Amino acid sequence: MRQDTRELTDEAWRSVLQTVDETYRELVAYQERLERQNQELTAANRLIESVLASVGDIMIIVGRDNVVQEVSRSLLALKNCEKSEIVGRGLSEIFEASDRPPLAAALRNMKAMGDSSGLELAVRSPSGPQPYDIDISPLLTARRKFSGAVLIGRPLGELRQAYAELERSHEQLKEAQIQLVRNEKLASLGRLLAGVAHELNNPISFVYASVHALEKYVSQFETYFRHVQDGAPREELVALRGELKLERNLANLSTAIRGAREGSERVRDIVSDLRRLAADGPTEMAEFDLVETTRVAAGWVERGARRAAPLSFSGPPRILVRGVSGHIQQVVMNLVQNAFDAVKEVESPDVRIVFSAQGAKAVLLVEDNGPGVAEEALAAVFDPFYSTKPVGEGTGLGLSISAKIAQEHNGRLTVEPGPGGRFRLELPLAGKEGQE
Repeated sequence: MRQDTRELTDEAWRSVLQTVDETYRELVAYQERLERQNQELTAANRLIESVLASVGDIMIIVGRDNVVQEVSRSLLALKNCEKSEIVGRGLSEIFEASDRPPLAAALRNMKAMGDSSGLELAVRSPSGPQPYDIDISPLLTARRKFSGAVLIGRPLGELRQAYAELERSHEQLKEAQIQLVRNEKLASLGRLLAGVAHELNNPISFVYASVHALEKYVSQFETYFRHVQDGAPREELVALRGELKLERNLANLSTAIRGAREGSERVRDIVSDLRRLAADGPTEMAEFDLVETTRVAAGWVERGARRAAPLSFSGPPRILVRGVSGHIQQVVMNLVQNAFDAVKEVESPDVRIVFSAQGAKAVLLVEDNGPGVAEEALAAVFDPFYSTKPVGEGTGLGLSISAKIAQEHNGRLTVEPGPGGRFRLELPLAGKEGQE
């Protein structure tokens, strides 16, 4: 009996010792976990302190009761005070009295809705109120519970200066864009000079030949009438008329006059087209005929092309749109020039321009039977300076500027994948702007 009691006692002690050992191990593990967490907390506090010390904007951290918990060194420098003079006090004491009601309202709304907000508040400082743009964001616990707020402020003077610099940069960008448009237009005109010279040379040569013939005929008629005034006999005058061939020259006289007039009118039309094409003209939106504008622009590209492909037009004879005709001429010239470039290696080249009206939009299609635009290049074809042409044969700005012009006209310029090139320009019909 005594032996059994001793064995039970030994077993109980072993159980107690085992329990003590397990408890000790758990305490050691818990202590190690606490030390790790304490190290992490210390590192996090150091990080927060370094952020608060180095941040240029003012930063304030408050609890649920709107009592200040932490502030940045920049705020202490602004207020010229110690940290103990702010931490532990109410947030509203940092700002001017007139700004406290909107601040309190923003904090209440944030606690209720959890939304961030922005305010223009004046910070109290020894040198007077300092206006700041304050962003207020909720401070959340690991369980996404509201525990306070973080306020970050930037001086409004710096913001206004940044906005002014941004505005200046925007103006410079607009000026650069205008200059790029003009340069691209000049580049397009430069490609047409050879064709223009040839186009003007033909009617001018015709006029010159007609005037030369008129001078010859006038000289012959003067000879005949001089003999008439001198009283030459009839037989001599008849012989002189035959010798000078006055009857034939009289008929040719009308032909020469008509030829000179037609040549002059042709020169006048060419100069008129050139002036319409080259001049910037008014930049105000006005009603114009898209078909006529396209024909003029495409005609000049055709005249200046080294190898002009057959160019055909189809669709209604007149479509009225609203915009700046000179800008749309530039878009058409770019599209037609690209089409001609695309088919220059094609055995039987073909370029087509198709007009149509679809709903409230005028649609202009420029199609060719060239290789077309590869599917992988569709996304980049309207990017500035993107070009598939060899170096020196294009600026890479034509399609980019054309797309921008279409957008400014409340329209759009798109491209479809091959086979063949197919560019689609959409513009609002006159009187139907804003409709779809």
